[in-house]
Order: sequence, then C-alpha cells, then structure tokens
Amino acid sequence: MTNAIAEKLAHLGLKLPKPAAPVAAYVPAVEIGGLLHISGQLPFRGSDLMTGRLGEDVDVEFGYEAARNCGLMLVAQMERALGSLDRVERIVKLGVFVNSDPRFTDQPKVANGASELMEALFGEKGKHARSAVGVPALPLGAAVEIDAIVAIKPA
Repeated sequence: MTNAIAEKLAHLGLKLPKPAAPVAAYVPAVEIGGLLHISGQLPFRGSDLMTGRLGEDVDVEFGYEAARNCGLMLVAQMERALGSLDRVERIVKLGVFVNSDPRFTDQPKVANGASELMEALFGEKGKHARSAVGVPALPLGAAVEIDAIVAIKPA
C-alpha cells in the first residue's frame, strides 16, 4: 500500500481487510487492456457479513457503512491484484447493488459510502461513474455488493 493511502485510511480510522476469496467459480480480479475489473465484493464488519434488506430491516446509515466496507474490500483486491496501489490511475466505475425492499429509493445515498471513500483515498483519481441499483436479493443475504472497473498503469 502507498504511504499516502495508508495515511488516509489511518486518518479515517479505517484499515484494509484481508482480500476475500471467491465464493463460487470466478476470480476476484482480471487485468486486461489497461483496466482492472474487480468482481462484486461484499461488506464485512470484522469477520461478519453485513446482511439485511434496505427499507425493510436495515436503514440507510447501515447501508452506507456496508457500501463503505465493500469499497475497502475493493481497495484490498486492487492491492492484491496490482501489487501496489501506485498503479491505480483512476477509479473508472462502480456498480453498486443494494438489497432493497421494492419501495426503497435511496440506493444513491447507500452507494455514497463507497463513492465518498474512493474520493477520500484517491482524490481526483477516485471520482468515478456509477450505477446504484436496487435488487431483491444478494449472495449470502448481503446488504450491498459492489464491483469496479479501475484504470491502471503498466507494471
């Protein structure tokens, strides 16, 4: 991890988790054509998966934290795949999936947990395009799942 990212994490009172292993038949990240495609990451608080459905049994604040924790896992996967976060040129896009009750419409507020983290850690390079979509269910009952596309510098 770069010293700058480590300092920003410490300032925010956060630390990167151990990158999660895949739970099915896929790889965590694929590097191709100057881009790193990161598979959907789930939110963990310590070793506990953050589960629930927004608008039903968990609130926007919980969802925001879950999205931020997905963002931390994305950064951990970047570091593992790239060897150094110095190779990150730009966070291009986040795809945010929110386990939502059909009446819940604050998916963008939940997604801000990850979006604001990327900007806090990477500055201008962390500003990205984004989708924030409500879905009826996520793997293992997760509250949020986020995938990413990251522009990278050559090794």
